[in-house]
Amino acid sequence: MWGMARIDEWRPVMAMLVFNLISAVMTALVKEALEQGLNSLVLITLRQLVATVFLAPIAYFKERNKRPKLTLEILVYHFFSAVLGAALSQYTFFYGLKLTTATFAITFANMAPVLTFLIAIALRVESLNMKSKAGSAKILGTLMSFGGALLLSLYKGVAVTQHQSTAAAPAASSQVAGADKKSWMLGTVSLLANCLFFSLWLLLQSRLTNKYPALYSSTAIMFFFSTLQAGALTVTIEGHSSSVWVVTRRLEILTILYSGIMASAAGFLIMTWCVHKRGPVFTAAFIPIIQIMVAIIDFFFLHEQIYLGSILGSALMIFGLYLLLWGKKKDASACCSTDNKQVDGEADNEEQQTNKEGSL
Repeated sequence: MWGMARIDEWRPVMAMLVFNLISAVMTALVKEALEQGLNSLVLITLRQLVATVFLAPIAYFKERNKRPKLTLEILVYHFFSAVLGAALSQYTFFYGLKLTTATFAITFANMAPVLTFLIAIALRVESLNMKSKAGSAKILGTLMSFGGALLLSLYKGVAVTQHQSTAAAPAASSQVAGADKKSWMLGTVSLLANCLFFSLWLLLQSRLTNKYPALYSSTAIMFFFSTLQAGALTVTIEGHSSSVWVVTRRLEILTILYSGIMASAAGFLIMTWCVHKRGPVFTAAFIPIIQIMVAIIDFFFLHEQIYLGSILGSALMIFGLYLLLWGKKKDASACCSTDNKQVDGEADNEEQQTNKEGSL
């Protein structure tokens, strides 16, 4: 029994590590495909279509006997889940990724847990006692994460790695050769918007999983809605030209299939399951590990430079993030001990009452 309990406890951790690896490979593939000319909206539409076709049959057969009734309220939840978690979140991430680097984009995603916490505070989903050590840790961690994001965005520093192909990059390129400061800041704003949409999706998903616990069906419905949303947006922005939909390069086809089946279908299933098991802040806390994996891929395969500003900003963001999570864990432990004391007190009162009735 103890061994099974330990396995159950570690399953969400192992699941998020698998998700991190999937996301790291997807980020590198998408970066290369976008640089070769693949339209980001077309990528999102086809990726979500592949995910829908892949997951819909699995959802139908696996949950056909236990699927809850699909009400109008649930459909509205799924619609906004698709808007936040698939359409807007992916578009802003891909746009920011195109204007920056893979390492920078994933590093900036460390802001998602902090924004998730702040929004949860505003919605009173999370508690904050500023007089306690846990509350102080949450505040300090939040400030450190924002400081790291500013350092990451505004300070470049010297290159700590050397690639002959990128050693001659101009000083104004801010970690990516040929990109000026304006486009770099535009990419930063886009990535910040991605963090905001992702945080809102996590909080929405925590409610949706309680209202509609059919995990496979819920994810498939979200993909279906996001396919329609991204397709409509593509037609609106790009017009009715069929040339943007033509995908012939091997890398583009591989990126669409991998991101659709692995990153969308498998990835969203893993995230949704982890949100249901351990909550949105736990799920967002594993984003820094993706950064390490992407940095390795970025350096060895995409041959991007790594700068001092990225290292310092990343370290500050990650330290602040885990300080925030430490405070959250302390709060959770305090709540559990309080609940146990209340239960014990109620049990003692019931026992005393029983003894009195017995003596009478």
